Amino acid sequence: MQTAMSAPFNATTRVPVSQRIFFPAFLSELRVATRLLVVDDVSQNRTLLERMLTAEGYSVASAADGAIALRMVEAEAPDLIVSDVDMPNLNGIEFCRRVKENPATRLVPFILITGLADRANRIAGIEAGADDFLGKPFDSQELKARVRSLLRLKHYTDELDSAESVILSLALTVEARDPYTRGHCQRLAAYAVLIGERIGASDEQLSALHRGGYLHDVGKIGVPDAVLFKPSGLTHDEYEVMKRHTVIGDRLCGDLRALSLVRPIVRSHHERLDGSGYPDGLKGDAVPLLAQIISIVDEYDAITSSRPYRQAMPPDRAFDELSKDVQKGLLNPDLVDILNAVGHDTLVAMAAEADRLAADMTAT
Repeated sequence: MQTAMSAPFNATTRVPVSQRIFFPAFLSELRVATRLLVVDDVSQNRTLLERMLTAEGYSVASAADGAIALRMVEAEAPDLIVSDVDMPNLNGIEFCRRVKENPATRLVPFILITGLADRANRIAGIEAGADDFLGKPFDSQELKARVRSLLRLKHYTDELDSAESVILSLALTVEARDPYTRGHCQRLAAYAVLIGERIGASDEQLSALHRGGYLHDVGKIGVPDAVLFKPSGLTHDEYEVMKRHTVIGDRLCGDLRALSLVRPIVRSHHERLDGSGYPDGLKGDAVPLLAQIISIVDEYDAITSSRPYRQAMPPDRAFDELSKDVQKGLLNPDLVDILNAVGHDTLVAMAAEADRLAADMTAT
């Protein structure tokens, strides 16, 4: 059996957990609501671009250099940026790079204005993440066409992000139905990402683990309250109904490319290495590794959290129970050891911080 330590991961630059899930604001399809940012140190050029784009019905703001523009973007991201290259304080290429490095703004379309024969700046712009280029002197019709094309693509991207946010909202709605599980999603996301970092997961895999912490039980939106909140043990038929939440959740995630690594977590986090889990009875390496991680932290959190029928247990008791499941061949021993090695005090502190985050989200 392939263990966590031998899994084929590629380490990359980390993105703070707080930036891995976004709740995009609603963007109107009306052109008048589309906000553009024009950046050029030459006032005549800024004025010309502003007039041309305003005449097309866009809301246009401007800045005289990249440093000012970057502060404006950080305060409120525009829908598209048009920037010159040669500017004081912060040139257009470095401005573009910083916009594209920020997870909150990296999908904002960016057009660089550069000389037609300026090959070096075009190559540097491509490496910085620019989406398109406009040559000097630029043609007004070409500018308008490029802006329309990039905004059309951004609209499609926003629709996908909005769909993901709707699914995430459903997951939080499921959690909110039960006061005993408040903070559960936040704690799972934090624990899972920590394990992922310890085994060298890529940024995409860490993002999937974070989203998986929130979305793993989203399918419970389709489970009747009488089953979901039954205070006593479930009958055989009720248990079969409960088990359907994994398949329902998988279907809810649908074909969203942003959730392609999350779907196996949602579907398979109740699978067990000996094949006794559900819904597919997967065994050994067939159980997705990210789903194995969520499975372990889900069990740990269930044991260390209060329930109507029992009080929360301390971490050492939780790891006693996890060790029993390892001995039964249900859980990956390497992953359990990694979580245990974090330190019980650290895990308790992480849970407290996750609970604070959950309370803040509820308050807002």
